[in-house]
Amino acid sequence: MSDETSELRLAVALLEYAEIFRDAFDPPRYLRRLTEHCVDLLGALGAAVLLASPYCPTPAGHRGQYPDTVGGGSLVAADSPVSPAHDTLRTGLAVAPVNLNSAHSVARWPAFTAIARRGGIASAYAVPLREADDLVGALTVFQTEPAAHKGEFAIAQVLADAATTGLHNHRVHARYQDLTEQLGVALASRVRIEQAKGMLAERWATAPDTAFTALRRYARSNRLPLDQVARAVIRRTLPDEQVRPEPT
Repeated sequence: MSDETSELRLAVALLEYAEIFRDAFDPPRYLRRLTEHCVDLLGALGAAVLLASPYCPTPAGHRGQYPDTVGGGSLVAADSPVSPAHDTLRTGLAVAPVNLNSAHSVARWPAFTAIARRGGIASAYAVPLREADDLVGALTVFQTEPAAHKGEFAIAQVLADAATTGLHNHRVHARYQDLTEQLGVALASRVRIEQAKGMLAERWATAPDTAFTALRRYARSNRLPLDQVARAVIRRTLPDEQVRPEPT
């Protein structure tokens, strides 16, 4: 495949990570797309994401139908043997491509190496998913060749960085959406209370502060939210005599 085609596919993948402002945004599916892009762009046998415990203990991945399972054993599950992903989560540093047929791999991750080799994996590497100073997780890429091709390791980190930036932006966007909704609800409630206060003041030919005091007294004595009482006043479902201020 030409370099131009590969660059175009990489650009499309990175653009996809910017589409995080949809109502149907699904973080697990989003991370699965990250692993699918690793398989597609890097020619990997599989890829998997292990998230740090504050985010989610469940791994996501892509390798055929069952992305993070090889030879019947999970390679990146939170309760699995140590692996490149676990090293990255512990240190926050990337693990460069390692030949799983080497003595170094067997000594460092014996169980992981045995399971991976039974699944046809010849090499693996892991890169961190980092959000500013916060380590979100680790992306592991599994290859059938004992050494990574030039640039693969760097591209995996670029994909991981782009995906993590997307997750961060989505969380910030969602927080601001929630805050906007809360402020909208609070403002609407305040408007209703002011409207009810004005209506009562007009009905009773009294000062607005006196009407508000009566409104608040009724809400407290009946253990009702003030906004609920204001709604009843506006809809005229609360008789005046029940909320009328005490004579001075």
